[in-house]
Amino acid sequence: MIKLFVFLGLLQLSLLAQTSPLIFKLQNEEAGNYPVSENPASNSLNDILIKGDTIWLASSRGLSRSFDGGDSWTNYYQTDAFGTESVTSIGFYRGIIFASTAHSVEVTGQTLPEGSGIRFSLDYGETWKSVPQSVDDSGDSSLIYGINTLRALPVTTTVQNITYDLTFHKNHLYIATFAGGLRRINVDSLIQNQNAKWERVVLPPDYLSSIKPVDTLKFSLQPVAGKFGPENYLNHRVFSVEEGNDSLLLVGSANGINKSTDGGISWSKFNHQNQLYPVSGNFVVALNYSNETGIIWGATWKAEDQNEAYGISFSSDGGASWSTALQGEKVHNISTYNDLVIATSSTGAFLGKKDGLSWILTGPIVDFETQLSLKTTHFYSSAFSDIKDEIWLGSVDGLVRHFSKSSIWGNKWKIYFASNPLMSKSETYSFPNPFSPKAEQVKIKYSTGGKNVKVTIRIFDFGMNLVRTLIQNADRSNPLHRVNVTNADDINGVIEYWDGRDDANSIVPNGVYFYRIDVGDDDPLFGKIMVLQ
Repeated sequence: MIKLFVFLGLLQLSLLAQTSPLIFKLQNEEAGNYPVSENPASNSLNDILIKGDTIWLASSRGLSRSFDGGDSWTNYYQTDAFGTESVTSIGFYRGIIFASTAHSVEVTGQTLPEGSGIRFSLDYGETWKSVPQSVDDSGDSSLIYGINTLRALPVTTTVQNITYDLTFHKNHLYIATFAGGLRRINVDSLIQNQNAKWERVVLPPDYLSSIKPVDTLKFSLQPVAGKFGPENYLNHRVFSVEEGNDSLLLVGSANGINKSTDGGISWSKFNHQNQLYPVSGNFVVALNYSNETGIIWGATWKAEDQNEAYGISFSSDGGASWSTALQGEKVHNISTYNDLVIATSSTGAFLGKKDGLSWILTGPIVDFETQLSLKTTHFYSSAFSDIKDEIWLGSVDGLVRHFSKSSIWGNKWKIYFASNPLMSKSETYSFPNPFSPKAEQVKIKYSTGGKNVKVTIRIFDFGMNLVRTLIQNADRSNPLHRVNVTNADDINGVIEYWDGRDDANSIVPNGVYFYRIDVGDDDPLFGKIMVLQ
């Protein structure tokens, strides 16, 4: 698990507008009455966690929770506990839910990501406690590792110190914090004191394939060169972390996959340069360990070596050798269930088996009830239900529920779209607005007053010349294209897509466009869309 920031700076790196790493270069308790919605708060899903009938979502608009298998959702966005924070990763341990948070800040004209810590709940989300992002004191310039005293760069800022992933191992919470490296804390200590000191975990430098406490070592724990010293280790830039069967700890960095079998003390590193059958690439953005099969899976991207490649890497012998698949695919996350595997990527959600020999894309995803279709192939997260015959997928434009856990994709889907509710039957709006036809489609939202009626939607340019007839006398609502059920005021929510093309199938120029909606015999509705490419 890993999974809205664009930045350059400290590590001379950049990220896409999503809380999933794309480029490796660089305390109070809150309670409240949370409203219930029929959809999650966001369409951009970074992580999915399922425990029984309870589903947790990490998204660009905070945390969402469903107690009833997805029929209704509690959204924590803009609550006292979460504010407007994005949630980058989620975890569950000993009945406690943990969520790491982040936001973006402006620094010298650049938009940079800033970690804002961790929220955790002991009562399934009714009350929350807040943990600040782990930072060092300026004097924390060394640490003890076995027989060695190593220099260690003090990370004193929360900017680009962002928790991309977390896991639990031997009663410790481990976090992968990019510029902050790998850190851990005893879970009981954290529950008692949210300001307790985190421990920095030492990983091998780039030039070593393993370390142990009895080794004589001379290097700095340092992800970037600077005033502190010239050392600059990609393996200390950490993005993913995974636990396996309470005996194995895995850490993905920009220099490979690190493995520990003694509780995070000694480490072996596997990368593209130090093995005969290596991983495809050294930039490891996601990890998964299958307790059923014992296979280690990694989303392994190209780092610095021109011989590296994007893809997925997997090992059935503890990392001694690796097989690769999905060459060229930018895989963001990996989920497993028995011998099934899902790899979510920038071009789709791939379903495969543990041998990694064949992979199947979803194909078109159409809601079996509303007939709405998912317009993106970009997926960041996935999860298998542990009690139902279901798979959940998180895209950049909606949450998807698949009613099967077989080795092939079926055709029964449900799509959840987040959108602001309409305040009246005569209201309409479009989102995102402005939009770029090269990157997405715009959604036009309106109400049919809870009725099944004929609808016509036309697009006009600024001179009121007809550009496109989206639909004409098409049946809508109850349930066609419905995203919100009818409320007590007879207001429902229906959406239609526009891809930014005219009736000749050409992308329209930049500018302001108007749309007209004719809903049955009601007065027409009007709205405005800005195209910006």
